[in-house]
Amino acid sequence: MLGLLVRRLLVSIPLLLVVSFLVFGLIVLVPGDPAVALAGQNPDPAQVEAVRERLGLNDPFLVQYWNWLSSVLHGDLGTSLFTSQTVWTAILSRLPATLSLAFLALGLAIVLGVVVGSIAGLRPGTWLDRLATVGASVGVAVPYFWVGMILVLLFALQNPLLPAVGYVPLAEDPLAWLQHLILPATALALAPAAVIARQTRASLSTVMSEDYVRTATAKGLSPVRVVGKHALKNAALPVVTVFGIEANRLIGGTVVIEQLFAFPGIGQLAYQGVFSRDFPVVQGVVLVAAVMVLLINILVDVSYGYFNPRIRQS
Repeated sequence: MLGLLVRRLLVSIPLLLVVSFLVFGLIVLVPGDPAVALAGQNPDPAQVEAVRERLGLNDPFLVQYWNWLSSVLHGDLGTSLFTSQTVWTAILSRLPATLSLAFLALGLAIVLGVVVGSIAGLRPGTWLDRLATVGASVGVAVPYFWVGMILVLLFALQNPLLPAVGYVPLAEDPLAWLQHLILPATALALAPAAVIARQTRASLSTVMSEDYVRTATAKGLSPVRVVGKHALKNAALPVVTVFGIEANRLIGGTVVIEQLFAFPGIGQLAYQGVFSRDFPVVQGVVLVAAVMVLLINILVDVSYGYFNPRIRQS
């Protein structure tokens, strides 16, 4: 397992360099000139040119990229063009909120998806299976923001049971922390849970028809042991693959959900940076998100080695 982890980390290094180049290049190509906004109201061309020179925007693209990458490798993501706050400080101040939201949403998605998918997969063709299939199809089709608005309407406006906006740090008040996370985490979790449920159902129903499962049942093993020890582990590989894909999509979904719930995370920070053309902030947030995606992919690859030992040698 350690060797598999090391190999995946080494492969990720050139991939991360490519990602950094794309992140910097795409942001630079965004229409709009931050120097115009920084120069104040009704600036003359000389003022705009002075700001561009100070920010290094007149340098060739590759020079700008190299300067930025050198700073990143030294732990410096730059400084916000409008708040003069370092990008690292801005990200670190909001990262706990986003991680809290993402982990709770992923936890809900895994539990709900695996439980519903297992029930449907163990009883194919029954009304439970049909109900789970219809529910999963609806969950996949409904977008994050619509679910979020319905949850706010039902549980915050019509029935004021949970707060609709804001965030409270865990260390400050654990109960308030959980209350502020329930609605946005649920809105984020439903679509991944539906996809995981569909994959779990399909994979488990296939595994349950295999010869070794019938042999284990014929030996007199209890249904719980047959499913827990033999069926679920062998059905887990496709589910883990889907989980990795949905976890990466969920990171992108936090931008929409954080705006909807006025949640002070890095998704909201990226949104504000795009509209204010605060390029260092946007580049820093996107780069951190890309690193998170790479880490998720590495964890998924390593988990393959646990569920299928033959992969450890590949």
